[in-house]
Order: sequence, then structure tokens, then C-alpha cells
Amino acid sequence: MPSNQGTLGRMSDSPIEVNTIIIGAGPAGLSVGACLKQAGIQAVILEQSDKVGSVWRGHYDRLHLHTDKRNSELPFESFPKDYPRYPSRDQLIDYLDSYAKKFDLDIQFNQQVKSARRDNNNQWEVQTQDVQYLASNLVIAAGNAREKFIPKWKGQDSFAGKIIHSSEYKNGEEFKGQNVLVVGFGNSGGEIAIDLFEHGAKPSISVRSAVNVIPRELFGIPILSIGIVQNVMPAWMADAMNKPILRAVIGDITKYGLRKLPYGPATQIQNDKHIPLIDVGTIKLIKQGHITVHSGVEEFRENRVKFTDGKEANFDSVILATGYRPRVNEFLNEANVQDENGTPESSGCEASVSGLYFCGYYVSPTGMLREIAIEAKQIAAAIVKKSKLGV
Repeated sequence: MPSNQGTLGRMSDSPIEVNTIIIGAGPAGLSVGACLKQAGIQAVILEQSDKVGSVWRGHYDRLHLHTDKRNSELPFESFPKDYPRYPSRDQLIDYLDSYAKKFDLDIQFNQQVKSARRDNNNQWEVQTQDVQYLASNLVIAAGNAREKFIPKWKGQDSFAGKIIHSSEYKNGEEFKGQNVLVVGFGNSGGEIAIDLFEHGAKPSISVRSAVNVIPRELFGIPILSIGIVQNVMPAWMADAMNKPILRAVIGDITKYGLRKLPYGPATQIQNDKHIPLIDVGTIKLIKQGHITVHSGVEEFRENRVKFTDGKEANFDSVILATGYRPRVNEFLNEANVQDENGTPESSGCEASVSGLYFCGYYVSPTGMLREIAIEAKQIAAAIVKKSKLGV
């Protein structure tokens, strides 16, 4: 794996100057790095872990991409031909390792960014625990999973069973024979519930809000490919076109304890910035009675959970598939480019602050990895243009 660890290990006496600093060696950071490398722009990638794609390495064993490989490729590099249509977690990790090696990216591992700010000369000053960098451009590609989001409920500390975040879940082996509650109906929650069932657990899922559900494929066509075609039309029009098809394929989810959003998936992504459940088998298991649906969690008891509809049930373990927060505000001191949760206000273009770019933060109706590849090329083109102008 490319790295220049020999230059690190101590606090540098003077700043290291580069054209561009990229924070994060996940798919977004690697993509921007490769695009800049192809354009002849010097860039260093700062990664707080010891490997690329650290977030993907921590996901549960069963995980596969929910988007097809043709529409999930990073710039300039296809997935291997022998990979399935939906690569596994391990296959994606191998792809990222190979990608970093192929483009010989300058990745500095075990470098946690402590602060990033503009100095008096409008240069970006980035400080890790070891080194200070100065750069004309800063690209933040640290991903949406910097901080686990763990809600708090009444009585939670008195619960006798295990409560873990989905980031700690690997597989359902240790939960065999248990009554397990999965809190959250996103793609992680839906697939973890399947995995629990396949390992002999008795899964339930707590769904607080109304939802949309879409299939991973429709008539053998990846749903992402359909989304790409429909992305040129208004969200409401795409939803109106898809409504009867989705109802025929998915069915009436309200029969099984789920509440349907009053608007469709395209509008949900556009307005709520939230991806609907891409179903890979969860709905089938719900219909068959293998996964029980509950309303939102209200409070915990010693070995029970009470839900917002007043019902209660016993559980041995609880898995919180409640998502993450980007929290770029932990190191970036720029209030006007992010919200209170540290979520960037823009992605794929220069922010309102000169020389600052975010990559991978736009919730895309056409797939996150596909969007990352598009954004990386846009960011690299903007940096190249500025470099040619001497800005």
C-alpha cells in the first residue's frame, strides 16, 4: 500500500507544502486523488486509520453493494469482470486496495486531522498529531460515518440484554436463538434483520417513521439504472410513473405494520436527503412472518421494550441501525459551510470558502459511488483550472 510513513512519526519542524490536501482514504478521497494524479496535480491524502476504506472494512460480513458494479466504479478503473453484479464488502475492499496501488496515491496513514483552517495568506493549514501541512486546496472526503448516532431512551441503562450499534455488528452467529430487536429501517437495518434470521435468531424491527421501499432490481434491471434515466425529470413525475409498478412489485406494506410515506422515493431523496429501503429480501421475510414489525421505541425495561403504539415485547439483544453523523465540524472551523451536525452544505464543487471542496456528501438518487466518481472529476477539474490561472 502506498505511503510515505518514513517522513512521519514526529512533529515536523516546518509545514509541508502541497497543492491539495485530501482528508479521508475512502472511495471519495481515493477518487479525487486519482483524478488529480492523472492531471499532474500534487496531492496528499490523510487517513486516520492504517488502511484505505476503513469504514467499509468495519461493516457487517453479509454486506453487498446495493448498486450494480457498472454504476459503482471509481474514475478510470472498472471492477474485475469476475465480480458479481453486486460486489461483496470484501470485494469492494480489494478493489479499493488495488485502486490506491494502481494510481500510486500519496496516502499518509494513521494521521488524524486535528484542525483545518485558513491562515492569513488564505492557505489551508491542516494539523495532524504529527505534521502540519499547507495547501492551496482542501478536499474533505471523510465520509458520512465519522460519528455513530446512538439515541437515548428512558430506561435504556437498565436493559439487561446487549445493546450495540450496527457498526459493531459482524454477523448473527452470537444471536442464534435470541429475540433481537433491530432499531431502524434503513438499508443496514433491513439487511441485518435478514442476516439475523439466516443465523437462527428471531428478529424484529422497530420503524419509527413512514417509509418507502424499492426493489434492488425491477424486471432484471438494476433500480439504479432506472433512477439514472429518470433523474432528468422532476421527482414528482418519476414517483407518479413508478407508483403503480412499485405497488405491484412490493405490495401494500401497510398490511404488515409499516406506514407508507405520502410521497414517493424520488421526492424522499430530494426533500428528506434520505435513501429509501432498497429491498434485498426484508419485505419477503416480513410478509412470511419471520421478521416482526414494531413502531418506534418509547422506553426500555429490564428485559422488555415498550413501543410508541403502547405494545411491549421481550428481547435478549438490541441492534441500533440508527446511522451516523459526518461531524466535519470536529476539525473544520468554518461555520458557513456546514450545519450544526457537521454535515457539509455542498458537495462536488467549490464551497463558499475559497479552495474548499467536499466530496461524497450529496445524497444521490442515482447511487453514492456513482455520484462520488462524478464529483471527484468535477473537483479535480476545478482545481486544475485554478492552478493554471495561478489562483
